[in-house]
Amino acid sequence: MKPFRIAIVGGGIVGLSVAYKLSLKHPGAELVLFEKEPKLATHQTGRNSGVIHSGIYYKPASRKARMCRSGKVQLERFCKENGVSYETCGKVIVALNESELPALERIQQRGIANGVACEVVGVERLKELEPAVNGIRALHVPQTGIVDYVGFCERIGSLLREKGHELRLGTLVKGIIRDGRGLLVVSSKGDTQVDFLVNCAGLHSDRIARVAGHSPRLKIVPFRGEYFEVKEEARHVCQNLIYPVPDPSFPFLGVHFTRMIHGGLECGPNAVLAFAREGYTHSQVRLGDLAETLAFGGFRKLAARHWRMGLSEIHRSFSKKAFVRALQRLVPEIREDQLVTAPAGVRAQAVSPEGELVDDFSFEQDDRAIHVINAPSPAATACLAIADHILEMLELKLSQS
Repeated sequence: MKPFRIAIVGGGIVGLSVAYKLSLKHPGAELVLFEKEPKLATHQTGRNSGVIHSGIYYKPASRKARMCRSGKVQLERFCKENGVSYETCGKVIVALNESELPALERIQQRGIANGVACEVVGVERLKELEPAVNGIRALHVPQTGIVDYVGFCERIGSLLREKGHELRLGTLVKGIIRDGRGLLVVSSKGDTQVDFLVNCAGLHSDRIARVAGHSPRLKIVPFRGEYFEVKEEARHVCQNLIYPVPDPSFPFLGVHFTRMIHGGLECGPNAVLAFAREGYTHSQVRLGDLAETLAFGGFRKLAARHWRMGLSEIHRSFSKKAFVRALQRLVPEIREDQLVTAPAGVRAQAVSPEGELVDDFSFEQDDRAIHVINAPSPAATACLAIADHILEMLELKLSQS
């Protein structure tokens, strides 16, 4: 029997993790990974904050909660065994006033339900952990860490190449055609016949699903997250990671301070609508992308419901002073002249036709393909567990072929 040939679309951390797990589970399979950029991990993976999440925020028994916890263990083991830089440094989630204490308590309860070690600390202990922080109480989460996600992806890429699998960089998938033999992947560098396909295209996952003949219910709406880097002379304001108590209405965690694995300190992000799927600056506009977002009824319902929050985020996007004021609520001594603009990221956020921001991971499938439609944070932490889930889905297809 000839080996299966499987295409993976997307060379970010999820696509690479799927390919890696497939190479272990089915060493005889032929794997072809398509990535339209000339390098791996160019978009969401290469532009995130580099945090290894503990799993404290997520609804117990949700995919995010389960996969984050399992993925964290696997990620750290892989990094240790393969020389990828990581560190378990811990973080604090800070309540600034009495009104935030109930939400802080709810986060602690979720953490306990998810098996996360966490402890509520008072001002004295908080000042020991983060001397410059402002707050009346905090949740200390010692299991949170930081990691080199790009280095992780590069290492997986090397392992895949060593096993003879194809990583087709700079190759855009233009079409996916069904025929009697399986699927024909039409790309900018020729056609490739495969038996099955896994769509891990991130910002373009819904589009690739449609190209493959699937009709996803959800649509990707791109939200840009803008960051600042703290100058070296002011990096003492944060020892590890400082987070606010998040707004429970949104899947975004609010502006926070993050120590980076290779040195440096970043703060952010905000969350504003990007005018392109890969719109990393205000000036990057793709009229087709923007028109698609604005024409989607789910987005219009979302905007109508949360326009005040949206205007606040837009104000911070255009006003460094407003951004700094948000940071000063956590760390009062930080100053505008201590911050320089850092590269922004764009989050692929799935939105439902009802106007809801889809919080959990979302996977859809048909007889020949699996589509990762929604994989926002903590997908990087959970990447190997997400790959395990996809392999379980794929095993049924392989067994029936």
